[in-house]
Amino acid sequence: MNRTYGIAGVTAVVLATVLVGALGLRISRTTSDFYVASRTVAPRLNAFAVSGEYLSAASFLGVAGLVLAQGVDMLWFPIGYTAGFLVLLAFVAAPLRRSGAYTLPDFAEARLRSRAVRRVAGVLVVGIGWLYLLPQLRGAGLTLRLLTGVPGWLGGLVVAAVVTVAVAAGGMRSITFVQAFQYWLKLTALLVPVAFLLFAWRADGLPSPAWDERPVFHRDTEVRADRPLTLTVHEPVRVTASGTVDGRPLHGDPLRLGEGRHRIGAGTTLRFPSGARVPLTDRPPHRTAPSSWGRPLSSDREQHSLYATYGLILATFLGTMGLPHVVVRFYTNPDGRAARRTTVIVLRLLGAFYLLMPLYGMLGRLYAPDLLLTGDTDAAVLVLPQRLVGGVVGDLLGALVAGGACAAFLSTACGLTLSVAGVLAQDVLPRLGVRHFRLATLTAIAVPTAAAAVVSDLPVADAVGLAFAVSASSFCPLLVLGIWWRGLTPPGAIAGLLLGGGSALTAVTVTIAGGARTGWLHTLLAWPAVWSVPVGFAAMVLTSLATHDRVPAGTAATMARLHLPEPTPSTPTP
Repeated sequence: MNRTYGIAGVTAVVLATVLVGALGLRISRTTSDFYVASRTVAPRLNAFAVSGEYLSAASFLGVAGLVLAQGVDMLWFPIGYTAGFLVLLAFVAAPLRRSGAYTLPDFAEARLRSRAVRRVAGVLVVGIGWLYLLPQLRGAGLTLRLLTGVPGWLGGLVVAAVVTVAVAAGGMRSITFVQAFQYWLKLTALLVPVAFLLFAWRADGLPSPAWDERPVFHRDTEVRADRPLTLTVHEPVRVTASGTVDGRPLHGDPLRLGEGRHRIGAGTTLRFPSGARVPLTDRPPHRTAPSSWGRPLSSDREQHSLYATYGLILATFLGTMGLPHVVVRFYTNPDGRAARRTTVIVLRLLGAFYLLMPLYGMLGRLYAPDLLLTGDTDAAVLVLPQRLVGGVVGDLLGALVAGGACAAFLSTACGLTLSVAGVLAQDVLPRLGVRHFRLATLTAIAVPTAAAAVVSDLPVADAVGLAFAVSASSFCPLLVLGIWWRGLTPPGAIAGLLLGGGSALTAVTVTIAGGARTGWLHTLLAWPAVWSVPVGFAAMVLTSLATHDRVPAGTAATMARLHLPEPTPSTPTP
């Protein structure tokens, strides 16, 4: 990728984000402006903003990277990301808007009349927000590293600074316009290049990817190892090497890599001939093992692929409704009917976007299999324009894709920071106004920025899947039971949030830290939704039944408010 073009594309997106955020300072004055844009956002504009915010680095970079590496099993990610809005539409969207809340903790307190429930919900909102911010900052670091060569942590720091300015300046009102613009930018950044890529693929004779676990170098390919690697060669291959291989210094020498493991030193360059099988790297324990690429459920994901697939489905289907940065957008609609219309439009917008990701994954398998060696499979979308098209056109398309990637992690990071800052400002720094909302913004982005510098090798889509699991285990039971069951009590809600959400949060923390590395224990912790979602629901129901005398006074009125349509303004008589 031409760095000059790429830097220009990213810079343009960053400047547009900062400019709109700064302009929001003129129109965002009240608390309602900052938190929910005074509840005046029309359904179509709000749908654009929801889609722009929801389509994160995990969607723009991570899904194609997972499809490249692991095949059709990974299509459950876009299916789950989209289908989650069907669940939200059916059970949550309109009643949640009618609650009149600003945040999820607001809803919890309004429904259950309990400050204790509010505090527990606030802790989980912050935890989910920070967990979701990690892959956005990692995606930022990856993109800027490919463009400029700077360390990944510096890219995350730059994005954190831009997000702080945009959110602190204008709050929800200005971020709405930023995210609506960024949805169309992201769609354009994928749709235009993929047309050129498909023409180039056709001109190349329509080759098909290798369907087994080891892809083939379709062309002569040079691979540079930025860090030490251990490669497993299944059939001998001749390469040209510069650097260190198995402890031997080489300077552009031909080399035969025999079957078995070979140690590649940092900074070593290997040139593989066309038709050679791609050697496999020794993967970190939390990574999914390679599979038969074109066949579902063939991956030996810790030898429990079916369980892991159900864990992914439950997390993504049920987790969307509890994501704080998604839910808060429905508070900006004028009424419940508008919230439902917003959700229907979002389903169409997400469907259009996710249709493109399998194409990038397939083309990456063909033309960028070297990313499997370096571990940068999330970069497939970024490198394909130069690999297939090349020249000035390839550089321009690469700049467009880089700008789209920048918009992806900026829009989601803005929404997450806004939702976490809202909880911090209300529950940690209460009643101190807009000035302390801006102070809370610094805290909301500083913690995940520091953590992203430490956790650097978790694929972005996998990390987002973990955040979905926590959301599905905590706020899904709270919202579904809180909206549809009169018998929910404050002790029941606390028990469900702590046992369901708390256990899932513990499981994903252990997974990210690398605590459990193999076997059933690792599988249960890496895909907790299968057991943590039932735990959350069961804890809420059973505890509420045991404390049925603690049902809050006024529950009937609250339930009526959630489910009865808002009165429509009467038409003035002439």
